[in-house]
Amino acid sequence: MDIPFIDVVLIVGIIYLIIRVGKLEGRIKGMKYSLDQLANKIEVAENPIDDDLRKLLKEGKDVQAVKVAREMLGLSLVEAKQYVDDLTYDGK
Repeated sequence: MDIPFIDVVLIVGIIYLIIRVGKLEGRIKGMKYSLDQLANKIEVAENPIDDDLRKLLKEGKDVQAVKVAREMLGLSLVEAKQYVDDLTYDGK
């Protein structure tokens, strides 16, 4: 069974990209942790939109909270959902 050279190159390239993305995600998590630690240490004020988002969450308007987070913070859908989820868990 012969595998064309281009297929091998594509498979190797895809595997390489997957590994690189995984490493970058790890670095981003580390940077986020460091930023959170710095923010706690110097007592950075919370984002003003957080109170509005918590209010929407208390009213049961989770989807609306995600929509507002996307619009106001310029986040993707996944990022906005994670942001709102973090607010939900912080509030409990």
